[in-house]
Formats: sequence, C-alpha cells, structure tokens
Amino acid sequence: MERIKLAIEKAKTGGGREAGALAPPSQNARWAPPPVALAAVAPDRPVSASAQYSHTTVVDLDPAHLERNRVIAHQKTHLASWAFDVLRTQVLQKMDENGWRTIAITSPSLESGKTLVSINLAMSIAQQSQRTALLVDFDLRRPSVAGVLRLVQPVSLNEVLTGDVDVGMAMVNPGIEHLVVLPTNRGMSRAAELLSSPKVSNLIGELRQRYDDRIVLFDLPPVLVADDVMAVLPHIDCVLMVVGNGVSSKAEVEEAMNRVGKANLIGVVLNKDVAPAQQDYY
Repeated sequence: MERIKLAIEKAKTGGGREAGALAPPSQNARWAPPPVALAAVAPDRPVSASAQYSHTTVVDLDPAHLERNRVIAHQKTHLASWAFDVLRTQVLQKMDENGWRTIAITSPSLESGKTLVSINLAMSIAQQSQRTALLVDFDLRRPSVAGVLRLVQPVSLNEVLTGDVDVGMAMVNPGIEHLVVLPTNRGMSRAAELLSSPKVSNLIGELRQRYDDRIVLFDLPPVLVADDVMAVLPHIDCVLMVVGNGVSSKAEVEEAMNRVGKANLIGVVLNKDVAPAQQDYY
C-alpha cells in the first residue's frame, strides 16, 4: 500500500492531473464495499447473441469461461461486480467533467491485471443505457483481449492496420448490449511506430467520433516494456493506471508515472490487494 500511496501523491501534484485509489478485485482478493451510495442495479444482461447489430458480427460467449477468467462485470448478481461499477462511476464522472471520450488502460509492468480491468470496466460502462462502450486491444506486442473472452474471429485489428479491411469488419459484439470489441489476433512488429503513425491517429479519431454516446477504452501494453504507451497517449484523452499489489516495485511505479508524463492521469487502480472484508468474492 505504501508504494501506491506514493504513486497517487505523485500523480496528484503533477501538472494538474488527478488520481484516486480505485480497487477492483483480483483472483485472491477480499473486499469490503467502500462508504458510497450505490444505485439499485439492473438485472443481469445475458451473454447471448440476442442483441441486434446490422453491421457488426455478434457472437456467443461462454459464461463458464468468463467466470474462470474473472470476467464478471456483466453479472449484476455477482458479489464482485460492485467494485467495477464504483470504478465506472468515478471514471465517467471525471471524463464527463472534461469532455473526454477515450481512455487508455495501462500498468507499470506485466501481470498487473490491466486487461481484466479493461474488459470488466467496458462491460460495466455498457450497462448504462445512455452509454455505449468500445474496447480496443492496442497491446500490439502481446494482445490478450480475444483470448480472455475466447473470441475466435478471422478478421481483427491486424487486418485494419495493414489496410486489408475497414474497421467495421473487425468489430465484434460479444452478445452484450451496448458493447463492441475490436480485438487483435496476433502480435505485430514495430508496434511503437504503428501506434504513433497517422493511420492510428486517424483510427482513434474515427472511433471517437462515430457515436456521441461512445466511450472508447484502449487496452495498452505496460508502460515499462517499451515506448508504445508514450507513442499513442498524445492521441488519447486520459489514462488509467493499474498497479498490481506485490507486482510493481516503488521504483517501477515512479518510473511509469514519469513516462506517462503530461498525459491526463485519471486515476490509479490498486489491483490484487488483500484486505479485511465482510464478504468473500472469490
């Protein structure tokens, strides 16, 4: 916790950025709800292909596979879903205050849980009737969104970036209303150069402007593995940092904050924490 407190204090004092300690659950975590008032939640939205999409492929997801991979934000009866709803509300309030529509999710180092936070946050945002969410796998070196969701599609962001297909052909609705995923099937070489290219800048602008109610979430690689995050952040409105408890050292958190630089740091998620709780989540 001392490492995260230091990182948050650093973010609070850096260039007008604001940060908050947000804590969604991890595999071994135990949590007690924070002292906030939560609105009554809606019934679970089924993971099925019942949603009507005329130009987007609709697929069925395996609920058991999602549960095993800790993808639970679409289940409003799941004891852990409240944490992502709180995270969603905090993130959307900050984004609305500033007119932001695009958000990057990253971490200092590997194995911090950034992809699971990205997926669950996107699902939670999609639960709001006045919002739509688009999750884009921009971890071009080590894409994992498709694997976590078990999306098996022949066309993905790979073909979009090579110019073989239009972006609409690569989008997938995972059977959850108001949610669309743009997966990446394979790792790509020269990732940083791609992410800093006019092609990606134009793509981000197109995804942002296509729908007024859309929040676009970009799952980025860890900050410290390469310069990919620094290359693409100038084109994204804000960034959410996911720090795995016991995964990133104090020096790694500080260096990640330095590399994020002048980007709009919207908050810090402390993931994989273990704290006293009144109810068991896993």
